[in-house]
Amino acid sequence: MQLDYANLAALAAVLRSGSFHGGAEALGVTPSAISQRIKQLEERFGAILILRGKPCTPTAMGNRLLRHIEALELMEVALASDLDLDTPGVGTIRVGVNADSLATWLIDALSKLPDTIFELVICDQDYSDELLRAGEVSIAITGTAEPVQGCDVFPLGQMIYAATAAPSYMARYFPDGVTPEALQRAPPLRFSDRDQLQRQWALQHFGSERLGPSHLIPTTNGFVDACCAGMGWGLNVASMVEQALASGDLVELIPDSRLISPLYWQVMRNQKAAMAPLTDRVLAEARKQLAPMPAASD
Repeated sequence: MQLDYANLAALAAVLRSGSFHGGAEALGVTPSAISQRIKQLEERFGAILILRGKPCTPTAMGNRLLRHIEALELMEVALASDLDLDTPGVGTIRVGVNADSLATWLIDALSKLPDTIFELVICDQDYSDELLRAGEVSIAITGTAEPVQGCDVFPLGQMIYAATAAPSYMARYFPDGVTPEALQRAPPLRFSDRDQLQRQWALQHFGSERLGPSHLIPTTNGFVDACCAGMGWGLNVASMVEQALASGDLVELIPDSRLISPLYWQVMRNQKAAMAPLTDRVLAEARKQLAPMPAASD
């Protein structure tokens, strides 16, 4: 199938800007010209590619075409870099990431690719494989080593979590120590409706995941702040609470009860070459900042 790349560029511009007017401005053409290009593209594929709205969003086929044009842009950027051209251009990568990685180590890797535009989709690492299956992202940090169909998997390392709370919270809810009964009364924190870390910790240490009603705090830094303020207890990235633990602003619910969460980098195989510069930098940064994976047993 021969594709009209001017029309594909129009599709990408509309979806990135969220409107036909924004897409026209991005390409320096009129809105009617953008509309005509999208119409031709939809006639070519015999399907609706953009759902008109505020913002405009892609259909499943439109999303697949967007991922294709982004992969091509990245390959062109890599080629221009290899040839030492003065204007290598800018590529766009849509990445599924967990909030804790974004708040701690991932930015250091992304910042090393100045000729790339990133669209980050926040999703719990235990569910980000769904983004890959749906074609919403081309690459993602996941919590499973099982490859999504059509993907290659690279181990990143382990994120270490500490179950923490303020001393005042401990005195109020756990005066006789942390027990399964006390956990059912003490309000925990949760990042989202899919956040299972607190339940995993409770199951690991008490054999039960029954917890009290929880506060919804959808930011990683907010988790730390809410714990320090005595709102609730929660699983915080250990590196983010080291200072608070050392100063006594936070304490661990149970000493030496860290939760280990392995992380993996999954890349769509048909875009592996285009994603190689990003993959190399992410793996290098993960080796520096994450705990190493355990050695494989014989």
